[in-house]
Amino acid sequence: MDLDALRHGDLSKLGEAVTDWQQMTKKLADVQKDAETNLKAKADAARWAGVNATVSREFITKTAAEFADAHTQADSIAKILSDTHGELISFRTQLTAAITRGAQQHLSVIDTGEGTFTVTGNTRPDWASDPSGKSGATDQKVVDALRDEIQGILTKATQSDNSAATVLRLLVDQAKYGFTDASYADRDSAAKAVAAAEKLAKMAKNPADMSLDDIKSFNRTMDTYNGDPLFAEQFATRLGPKGTLQFWTEMTSAHAGARGSELDTMKSLQNNLSLTLASASFSDSEAMQGWKKGVIAERNTNFRAADSFSPIGALGSQVISSLMREGQYDTEFLDDYRKKVFKADKGPGESNTDALWVKGYDALDLVFGDGNGRDPLEGLFEGLSHNPEAATHAFESKSDLDHMLGTTVYTDRGESLGHALEAAVTGVAAGDTTSPAPPHSAAQVEIMANIMNAVAQPDDGARLATKGLGDSFGNMAASYMPEIGQAFAGPNSGPVFVTNSEAPAGLNVSDVTRFLSATSADPHGRAGIIYGESIYTGNLLEAHLSDPSLFNGSREKVLADIGRNSGIIEGIVGHSAANAEINDSISGEKDYNNALKAKGDFAKAWAAVGLTFLEVPERLGGAAMGAVGGGMLGAVAGSAVDRLIEGQQLEGAKDEALYHSSQDLFRMRDSVSQQTQWSMEDALDRNKIDLPRDEIKDTMRQAVNDGWKDSDYYLNRAKEQYE
Repeated sequence: MDLDALRHGDLSKLGEAVTDWQQMTKKLADVQKDAETNLKAKADAARWAGVNATVSREFITKTAAEFADAHTQADSIAKILSDTHGELISFRTQLTAAITRGAQQHLSVIDTGEGTFTVTGNTRPDWASDPSGKSGATDQKVVDALRDEIQGILTKATQSDNSAATVLRLLVDQAKYGFTDASYADRDSAAKAVAAAEKLAKMAKNPADMSLDDIKSFNRTMDTYNGDPLFAEQFATRLGPKGTLQFWTEMTSAHAGARGSELDTMKSLQNNLSLTLASASFSDSEAMQGWKKGVIAERNTNFRAADSFSPIGALGSQVISSLMREGQYDTEFLDDYRKKVFKADKGPGESNTDALWVKGYDALDLVFGDGNGRDPLEGLFEGLSHNPEAATHAFESKSDLDHMLGTTVYTDRGESLGHALEAAVTGVAAGDTTSPAPPHSAAQVEIMANIMNAVAQPDDGARLATKGLGDSFGNMAASYMPEIGQAFAGPNSGPVFVTNSEAPAGLNVSDVTRFLSATSADPHGRAGIIYGESIYTGNLLEAHLSDPSLFNGSREKVLADIGRNSGIIEGIVGHSAANAEINDSISGEKDYNNALKAKGDFAKAWAAVGLTFLEVPERLGGAAMGAVGGGMLGAVAGSAVDRLIEGQQLEGAKDEALYHSSQDLFRMRDSVSQQTQWSMEDALDRNKIDLPRDEIKDTMRQAVNDGWKDSDYYLNRAKEQYE
């Protein structure tokens, strides 16, 4: 920065810009609030149908998010400009003071252009009378000191100006269209993030020079900044697509067989690197677009460590997939990458997926944890599990879905595939217990129907639940209890089995029956069905008893319908478990009991995000609601979950906890009946409804028993249809 530019430049223009951006931020805050409380809230509550269900709702949701991003970006720009303006004013004050002091010491400061200047001493008559010349020497030190002081001020001012320009440019480049959600409190924080990225990218280009202590330091910095948009984008683009893949190849080779603290460090590094690249993938900068295209283009490139003796290393797809296990990657990037990898996995016709990825890679280990990273689909599936939108896109093709399900017979990808399928059909990212679950779209219901159909196939369909998918199938069944309830109840059952699903009648009852039966073979899958059914039943009872207008008929009738469906669903589970003789062994019973306990905390999260859906009265919080809508609905379901977790004793049953011993079908039937009656009583008490308790309890008990008997009919009918 030129001396005169700082000294005499018009900083008022920058001040005006700061004021304008601050005012803009305030206005956008109001717009954001309006978009969230009016536009999006009303869209969520609306009953969409047809094109509106898939187009208008999504458009409104994204529009509201754009307003939020616009406010965030404007706020960041305002703070960076304000910070820079304040610093430049301070540097000008310092410069003016230094020049004034110099003048008092008879020193002149002159701008010589292009960032240079001179400091000279004014000639004084008394200098000539000093024959030693010491006066002149002493004044030269003063000249040098002033010069250094001014140079320091200009250097800092230049850094402030340049870094502000850099981070503002990077900030704007994050989004090609619309706005970015990158948020910074001041210029320094943004500049530090960029500087940290530059440092780490430089280190990563020379991985052989990194000691374990260097890696720990590298990892600490990445842990601090992995969610920072500018840091992530700068790290990825400065390292480049090939450099990124080569870096991880070198790390896994150099630290193969790591143990103890070294293993912990490498696991943490993989996690932080995954999160960093996930954050970077959302940038729309030209450099990041090139990075994403480059990574996909390198999917078939052979990456070898520099000191490797083997000519075969790791395919680019194996490397990048091993870094997709954590964090949410950009939807468009996942879509593009997934299409390429799915195509390769399917091959020209029928191909042996396992041999395709494992052949020649026997020594490969790209994952410091479970698995070895040879199968790129495992990492990709985990990546999809963190992005429900991309997961739904991945399985909209029945051909792709059937292929991937079929490959679980001879691969170890079942568990990771299950996680991706959960996200695809529920709209909830893996591990997310805070974001409200969206209503099931027509596309999601169709995927769920196709999954059920695949499991229902008479040859090997049921085996899918034993290939690492059972746990996820149980979770998915829990989420789809409204649609499952309507499938068993038949047409026009919506007034009883209320839901905000966009395609509530999209499931085939025979497929549903066989799916529930097969999933019951897995202890965790069975536990998921039981929790899901209990939560939905509790929600239904509370909704109907709190608002009789939901069903144009007697309360006794709607309660009987709910009880019957509870008996059908859990009867299928109980009969299937008994027929498979799963509970004949002590270990099988222990597995189930442990699964029921382990699933409890997860089930509480379902209640928190509304994983089983109801359409409830507006006075309770709106039409599109989950389990805890309005702070009231969901209390009955929550109590049902607590009873299951605690293993509350059955009334009159000595030493037999609720559901915890299912070796006896009648005990399980009684568990269903008791749980349903308890939920009904909870709902009556909470809503202060005075109904004849004995009569209502008897109605519910008889309905559950009838449904339990009918479950045999559904099982036999479904079996006959597939023979």
